[in-house]
Amino acid sequence: MLSFLADYEKYFGPLRLLHYISVRTIFATATALLIGFVIGPMLIRKFRELKFGHGYIDDRTGALGATYFDKKHTPTMGGLIIFLSVFVSSALWAAPNVWVIVALFVYAALTVPGFRDDYLKVVHKNRDGISSWEKIAWQTFATLVALGVLLWHPASAAKIRELWVPFVKHAVIAHMPWWVLLVLIYLWVVGFSNAINLTDGLDGLAVGCTISVVLVFGIMAYAADNIRLTDYLLISHVPGTGELTVICGALIGGCMAFLWFNSHPAEVFMGDTGSLALGGLIGVMAFMIHQPFTLVIVGGIFVVELLSVVIQVGWFKFTKRRFGAGRRLFLMAPIHHHFQKKGWPETKVVLRFWVVSLGFALAGLATLKLR
Repeated sequence: MLSFLADYEKYFGPLRLLHYISVRTIFATATALLIGFVIGPMLIRKFRELKFGHGYIDDRTGALGATYFDKKHTPTMGGLIIFLSVFVSSALWAAPNVWVIVALFVYAALTVPGFRDDYLKVVHKNRDGISSWEKIAWQTFATLVALGVLLWHPASAAKIRELWVPFVKHAVIAHMPWWVLLVLIYLWVVGFSNAINLTDGLDGLAVGCTISVVLVFGIMAYAADNIRLTDYLLISHVPGTGELTVICGALIGGCMAFLWFNSHPAEVFMGDTGSLALGGLIGVMAFMIHQPFTLVIVGGIFVVELLSVVIQVGWFKFTKRRFGAGRRLFLMAPIHHHFQKKGWPETKVVLRFWVVSLGFALAGLATLKLR
């Protein structure tokens, strides 16, 4: 919205700075950070008044964390802090185009089922929240609408069909069939939504890892829109995706503000309100800037968390069927609880996972040059 003020630079010279994506990204980060710091205490106070805590310890996700700090009455739905900060800041500073509209739509569309899931859990004390079919329906709806818009709009119709992979300097598929693209985007949206949701089990863990991922994808989005950088790095040139850098800046600011309140001992939890939407947003942005498989590297910590659950469940069922008694590979899954079971303090697990996440992020960034 405020990007249009650049057209009035003849009346006030400094407005010309709003032409630059880098400047608007800085403003978006600062705006989201400020909004988060302002609304954070108000929402947390309101959540406490309404007793928006689980009221129980969920053994499937974070029971072990209660060993170090009683979390069962800590309010959830903190993803609203991130959502409001990011959405308002992005609307203010990002120049609207098809990439921005689709990204914000997916983010908003997946915030709805996350909020409903948390609401059922904290208000109606329903441990299961929304049904898996309802969650799948929302994720399918968001994916279908997003892909429909991208295939319809002339600025994105051709580009979105290209498939790029790391270490290759040309598109491996120049024109994907729409149904193949639909399956891939859906898998990424659902996969990373669930991966971040599983990672969100310790104070500050998921949001801290998200910051490093979004920082790298902000750089990649900027590079994808810059013809000189794409020619130099031999990556795909996708005009207009530079505006996604502004959204990434807003995400970093919003996540930093949330981390202030979510750091140990947490005053609020992200909940499905935040994790489902963040995963979907990152997943769809990866496709729009032609870096879907790079996300597997950059978001490696989320992939490891998801795989640890898949492997644990799969191995347990296999051994139960084969030997009559289920066996486990990890002491507890997701894998961050495995290290807690080994005696690591919660803060050490979180900090070490942040370090590993930063390593994955830098490795993914390096793929831009390794062609």
